[in-house]
Amino acid sequence: MKFESLDFLYMPSADPAAELEWFETVLGADVVFTIEAFGTRVAMLRQAAGPGILLAGHLDGERPVLVFRVDSLEAATAELRAAGAELSEEFGIPHGPVREIEAAGGHRLAIYELTRPETAAHLEGRRDF
Repeated sequence: MKFESLDFLYMPSADPAAELEWFETVLGADVVFTIEAFGTRVAMLRQAAGPGILLAGHLDGERPVLVFRVDSLEAATAELRAAGAELSEEFGIPHGPVREIEAAGGHRLAIYELTRPETAAHLEGRRDF
């Protein structure tokens, strides 16, 4: 299974505002957006040309989740299951439907289909905190 791209790195965060400030002031990261909604905070930043880094207050655990884009979530799910992978039920992120993959060694991976490409432009520049 080849993924189209690594688009997001979701990182569990105890305090997204404080952690974002550190990334911004110490590392010079660019803030893409900050959102406070549904009882949590999420901040997206970019440090390089790679994937967006999301500091997520609602994400449990200590390991980040690498979120890969696929052309078709349905086809990728079928292919991964045929290869023996276990996947979560489908849920959503602002950009489209997603499934987590149970990976060896406790690594955290997910795949999503970009069904709402306008979301990136809609969120860019938003600063809730």
